[in-house]
Amino acid sequence: MTTLTTAPLAGLVDRLFREADQVSWTDNPALKSLTDADRSRLMHSKTEYLDFYGAMKDLPLPVSRDTGALLYMLARSTKARSIVEFGTSFGISTLHLAAALRDNGGGRLITSEFEASKVIRAREHLTAGGVIDLVEIREGDALKTLATDLPESIDLVLLDGAKALYPDILSLLEPCLRVGALVIADNADYSPEYMARVRSANSGYLSVPFSDDVELSMRIG
Repeated sequence: MTTLTTAPLAGLVDRLFREADQVSWTDNPALKSLTDADRSRLMHSKTEYLDFYGAMKDLPLPVSRDTGALLYMLARSTKARSIVEFGTSFGISTLHLAAALRDNGGGRLITSEFEASKVIRAREHLTAGGVIDLVEIREGDALKTLATDLPESIDLVLLDGAKALYPDILSLLEPCLRVGALVIADNADYSPEYMARVRSANSGYLSVPFSDDVELSMRIG
């Protein structure tokens, strides 16, 4: 029995995934009008991400169920106590990570989300799941919110916000990453610069594609 698989969090996570499955891009008029080329350009943009993700404020944008389970297992198996997340959205991935912290005996999860309405929803979900005491939600642009007041040592990072910012966010957190720290990047293929960086022979990381949409990296120096 774990925090992830028992009430109140288990039923909450299942409901949030089911609700997310019922929502699509085509439900949003602003996004429906975009071509595939437009969406790809915006996903890769370092200048238009605020407007783009702002248009998706009503979309949950969750990790997959498998990725959620992976996050929990990685955080548990490494006995993580200090976690940073870029991109809270509705808090589905945050719930998995916070559940791991609870089962590890406690810790601190810092998560950043620039969309105010999503911060409200995430806080409600984390409260309902009984893990809000482990989580600090920082509202605003992560390039600012994650630039200061970081833990001296970070055990695990989840990158799941604006994909084009992955290299910049990693640069902010890197001085605090302990050797052996894990970095999980969701949909990292939308950030070629990030992929090239963590896979470089002299990057200080050992990095492999864990699945079609997840890059798993370990800090080695």
